[in-house]
Amino acid sequence: MSVKQLFAPIAADMQAVDAAIRSRLHSDVVLIRQVAEYIIHSGGKRLRPALVLFTAGAMGYKGTHHHELAAVVEFIHTATLLHDDVVDESDLRRGNKTANAMFGNAASVLVGDFLYTRAFQMMVGVDNMHVMRVLADATNIIAEGEVLQLLNCHNADVLIEDYLRVIRYKTAKLFEAASRLGGIIGGADADTEQRLAAFGMHLGTAFQLIDDVLDYSAEEADTGKHLGDDLAEGKPTLPLIHVMSHGTPEQAALVRGAIENGGRDDFAVVLAAIKATGALEETRRHAEAEARLAIDAISVLPPSIFKDALLQLSHFAVERNH
Repeated sequence: MSVKQLFAPIAADMQAVDAAIRSRLHSDVVLIRQVAEYIIHSGGKRLRPALVLFTAGAMGYKGTHHHELAAVVEFIHTATLLHDDVVDESDLRRGNKTANAMFGNAASVLVGDFLYTRAFQMMVGVDNMHVMRVLADATNIIAEGEVLQLLNCHNADVLIEDYLRVIRYKTAKLFEAASRLGGIIGGADADTEQRLAAFGMHLGTAFQLIDDVLDYSAEEADTGKHLGDDLAEGKPTLPLIHVMSHGTPEQAALVRGAIENGGRDDFAVVLAAIKATGALEETRRHAEAEARLAIDAISVLPPSIFKDALLQLSHFAVERNH
């Protein structure tokens, strides 16, 4: 199932979210508009704002605050991308030049700051302290995840638990917050809100683990980024951790050296070690287990097209090729 098919139940709502994004991107500073519009409209899947809409729909919400909150979530996500690409020195995302490659590092960092602060202006407008607390906490934890990932770069001694912690902080936390927000404005009780949050956390973890798989197995035309980026940046992702734990001493030493030194010179031999040890299959099994936990978390929700879409999204997260 394609993303367009998945989003069919919220097509009108997504148009309203896009309108909110365009409206809120306005700034009298021309460069801010240029950079923000470039990254916002560069082909992202919009999964995180969709989670706000799906979970709000699953709770029977009938207002319009979910449009604004979905736009807030997209702004926070976009700000993290701008900052990420500067830190990682990336030059390609979604098949396009990154904003830092187009406009420079300084502009990317500062426009990321603009998007963060605009998001907080918008969330205040919803006038719900619980909403503000969830988003403030999520944004803070995402920043911690960014720093943890930085500390882990070129560190070949990272354990699986350490790496999963980075995923839960850096990536899954915003999925979790987006899912929780729909529940909050939809009037979910405490248990249901927590289940929605768990759904988002497990879905986000599964999504990132499949990204780790695709970094060593996809076609660049599908992913819109360079294969082997994680290796070049010295990131010890799960496939590499698996090789070091289950490969031969020679394979483990090879991967260790590649992580510690970074670069792409060893990509071909590292990829061979990954394939020989079944590292991609093992990482995919981890992702599938997370997707099952996500599905279990929302088993108590009443039947609806929105619940069905959340279940389909769980399958899409692990079955996709981009």
